[in-house]
Amino acid sequence: MTSVAPDNRPLLSVVPDGNRHGSRSYLTCFFRCGNACDKPEPNPTDHAHIRDEITRAVGRRGVLAGGAAGAGALVVGSVLTGEAAAAPLAGDLRRKGVLGTAPFRPVVPNKRDAFTTATGFGHRVVMRWGDAVVSGAPRFDPYRQSVAAAEKQFGYNCDYVGFVPLGADAALLVVNHDYTDENLMFPAGVYTDDEIKRISMVNHGMSIVRLTRASTPGSWRRQELKKAPQNRRIHIRTRFKVTGPAAGDDRLKTTADPTGRVVLGTLNNCAGGMTPWGTVLSGEENFNQYFDKGASEFPAELADSYARYGITGTGTRGWGTVDPRFDLSVEPNEPHRFGWVVEVDPLEPRSTPVKHTMLGRFKHEGANVTVARNGKVVAYMGDDERGDYLYRFVSAKRFSDRKGAAARRHNKTLLTEGTLYVARLTGDGLEDDVHDGTGEWIPLCSDKRSFVDGMSVADVLLFTRLAADKVAPTKMDRPEDVEPNPVNGKVYAALTNNSNRGGSMAVDEANPLSSSMVRANLAAPLTPASGNRNGYVLEMTPTGRDHTARTFTWDLFLVCGDPEAPESYFGGFDKSKVSPISCPDNVAFDSLGNLWISTDGNVLGSNDGVFRVPVAGANRGQVQQFCTVPKGAEACGPLIADRDRSLFVAVQHPGEIAGATFEEPASTWPHTDDFPRPSVVVAYRDR
Repeated sequence: MTSVAPDNRPLLSVVPDGNRHGSRSYLTCFFRCGNACDKPEPNPTDHAHIRDEITRAVGRRGVLAGGAAGAGALVVGSVLTGEAAAAPLAGDLRRKGVLGTAPFRPVVPNKRDAFTTATGFGHRVVMRWGDAVVSGAPRFDPYRQSVAAAEKQFGYNCDYVGFVPLGADAALLVVNHDYTDENLMFPAGVYTDDEIKRISMVNHGMSIVRLTRASTPGSWRRQELKKAPQNRRIHIRTRFKVTGPAAGDDRLKTTADPTGRVVLGTLNNCAGGMTPWGTVLSGEENFNQYFDKGASEFPAELADSYARYGITGTGTRGWGTVDPRFDLSVEPNEPHRFGWVVEVDPLEPRSTPVKHTMLGRFKHEGANVTVARNGKVVAYMGDDERGDYLYRFVSAKRFSDRKGAAARRHNKTLLTEGTLYVARLTGDGLEDDVHDGTGEWIPLCSDKRSFVDGMSVADVLLFTRLAADKVAPTKMDRPEDVEPNPVNGKVYAALTNNSNRGGSMAVDEANPLSSSMVRANLAAPLTPASGNRNGYVLEMTPTGRDHTARTFTWDLFLVCGDPEAPESYFGGFDKSKVSPISCPDNVAFDSLGNLWISTDGNVLGSNDGVFRVPVAGANRGQVQQFCTVPKGAEACGPLIADRDRSLFVAVQHPGEIAGATFEEPASTWPHTDDFPRPSVVVAYRDR
């Protein structure tokens, strides 16, 4: 069976029925990343892989199978130190941390076409695909879509969510629009092929929307447009300024931009982060899939760099037919203008967003910034590809905590000068039951000097993957969100999974919640061949709690999966008292330092969702599912805000299930129409 679009609506490819892995449909894999998992890993090196270190640890089944907290616990680095057993945080913080401290009965795994929260909590939809963002936006009508309308409406597939407070009763919501699914967006026979492509192009990007507080504490609603001067849509035709040492390089120059300093648009924006100076960072991820080869071959001298970034010239979207800059035979440098971290200032709606070359070019999941003890800012980043690396950036200048426009202007330059590093993780756990994880940050370049033989500063920043390959960092399993915890000073990295290193993906359709690639063989030991079944969460501690230090220790905080599986591990917490969790994607923290995890592609037979996990005290590692998202969707964000009374979740691609079309949807969530609409939800305590 294959999914075939109705007559007169182009289907970008023939897509197999069923799921590619876990709950992720072939459609999601096709539209989101161009079926990256079906292709060989673009990293050809034989560098050490995180799986080898972790497999040695989790393969000690007797160690992992312990029940109560601390019993048989896996220790990687300092996983069970005195800090882990510390007393709960101070009472004044506990009273403020509503979401962080509220007891709740975990949501039961389910396949409902609904956004389901724990008992005692409610939710409301804040923004939907097509809702008006700026003045003049027409009422959304799926049969009357246009480029002009889409440029003023909330884009498709919401991912990262940022929150900028504006006094006591207002805030700005900043949302990424990751990718489009033309099967679900367009009714058959209404639009031409070119119209579909052009409308889809402007549905990518970002939205900035002013919110106002609703009546229930923690709940928010969108502000009417006449009172929302900061509202803004950023799309494929928005001008971006290129900053940093690679700006103006010949390899960034195109026919439309002979300066190499101005780029139109941002693509495939995945995760992101808020800066201490009130701007938003957004990561350009699977940009490689948007480029076609066109009528002739691209230049031979670009073959190696194209290959390392998965740029084949067989783009699945056909954009080159409506915009020649996506035709590699016409504009071979255009791919070099994507794959960056972009910075947007929500407080200045007329400002020009920037692309920061100093943070390197790769498939950025996102970037998250903290201020180190010496005042320098440090950004942590992951390259979301099987077999690629973890990175960090340390600024040359120091953060100013002064008030006023001058200090803010200074802080907005901090990501243009500094040093870019890549991570190497090692361990010595071959002779005993304690695996001491250590790591170092290897410098790649500063804004003035390259540390990679044979490569200039611009070479390193434009082709960061190739530069990193030369210094032997550790290959990872899809390093996605990498965020510093503002309470304990540690850094948490979600390694979602590596689906090409798993066992059987077969699911018992008669009982989907009791079968999965893990449950199919619960007793089997984890080996390098069986791979990363459900994902890990790493916990990294900078030496001396100094984020500018060159060394760190790392702990295996979570080995996700079914609690009954021998390899799963939950920070030493009793495995009989946790929720199953699979495929950690994005992470966030509340004011107590609790870790909140959203998942993407659950392989345990349930919809994806969001989970709360304490990282310290007696409940360290107690994974509890707070909510699930509708059928076919993934949970994005999450964002903990409003002094921990609000949880924002972006519900991406609801109903993206093989065989679904606009006319025959697999979901109608949020149930305001007879077709699905990706939306942002805020959850809050309602009793």
